[in-house]
Amino acid sequence: MAAETSATRLLTPADARRIVRAALDPLALDGRRILVIIPDGTRTMPMPMMFEALEDALGPRAAALDYLVALGTHQPVSDPQLSRLVGRPVAAGRTGRSRIFNHRWHDPATFVALGTIGAAEIGALTGGRFARDVEVSLNRLVLDYDHLVICGPVFPHEVAGFSGGHKYFFPGIAGPGIIDFTHWLGAVITSAEIIGTRDTPVRAVIERAAAMVDRPTTGLCLVVTHDGLAGLYAGPVREAWEQAAALSARTHVVYLERPVRRVLSIMPEMYDDLWTAAKGMYKLEPVVADGGEVVIFAPHLTEVSYTHGAVIDEIGYHCRDYFLAQWERFRHHPGGVLAHSTHVKGAGRYDAATGVETPRIAVTLATGIPEARCRRINLGYLDPASVRPAEWEAREGDGVLVVRRAGEMLYRLKQG
Repeated sequence: MAAETSATRLLTPADARRIVRAALDPLALDGRRILVIIPDGTRTMPMPMMFEALEDALGPRAAALDYLVALGTHQPVSDPQLSRLVGRPVAAGRTGRSRIFNHRWHDPATFVALGTIGAAEIGALTGGRFARDVEVSLNRLVLDYDHLVICGPVFPHEVAGFSGGHKYFFPGIAGPGIIDFTHWLGAVITSAEIIGTRDTPVRAVIERAAAMVDRPTTGLCLVVTHDGLAGLYAGPVREAWEQAAALSARTHVVYLERPVRRVLSIMPEMYDDLWTAAKGMYKLEPVVADGGEVVIFAPHLTEVSYTHGAVIDEIGYHCRDYFLAQWERFRHHPGGVLAHSTHVKGAGRYDAATGVETPRIAVTLATGIPEARCRRINLGYLDPASVRPAEWEAREGDGVLVVRRAGEMLYRLKQG
């Protein structure tokens, strides 16, 4: 496996080309059709640099070199957005001889069934939490290619523990059955327990499902900071991902000595709805004291979810136990949406006898989402015009924490 990281410098485009070539040159890819699975714009990722590295290594050799954006259930990416993503002009989903496909998750015709993970095996993989059959389906485009390349970053993640690796299959280009199952599994375990943990039941299900993909696959797993590329691991997907996750655990976690009362999570514009910007809650929840508050500050954000907003308006945001205590009422809703709801609301209790829900902390939106809608979906509201980050920063050290460009760094308390 080709890999590189440095404690003293960031990796350069020349480094990336060399690492990619070292991993791909020995493979029998001449005349083959190759599909590269890549992230959308909601991840910090030097995709133009990796695009050039892949073109350099595979362009002269491959019969086809195409790309598929692993949207999960995110919004499709437009040609202008794709142009910014890959660093080359894209028109009608093409750049040069390469095609760039959106994952059409909303179209049932997109998928091919790969098989089923049986109830007994699901029971073993999930530590007995569930015992049900899980259908595994994937974007049928993978069957049109001889070799697959997963190219994406690795960060602490609220559902799987760490993102990246085979997660680009499931949920990246997967069908709704396994997406909903893995997300609800993560919600039942809770984000607070999973996030930043390498080996989780969710990851075990993902790896089992990935074993059903019958195309050879190479992983290009990146560890990216806001300053640049800290590490790149290229080779067998699981091996590359494990090494990237180990570096991410050292790179993407900030440890605090004591809990804070209030957090101002300032969200960058790459998050264009609460569905994606909620990472400003997930990554900060572990350091907020009981009774504290996370304020998601994103004046540019005007929508809860472009794809799931109607369902969220119906169910609102609630802690896990709220849904579990009323499962017959909520079981027909998509597990992925229920999971998102619990992750945003965070830990809490629900008393079925009184109907009283008691969240551990408050979550407040200082966004362009109107106050009435915030209240309706069971979140707090703060006028974004009243928020002055510099004033919050002046109170840091007094139980206040300001995180600029929140969403990717995980905050934890030091143990002991």
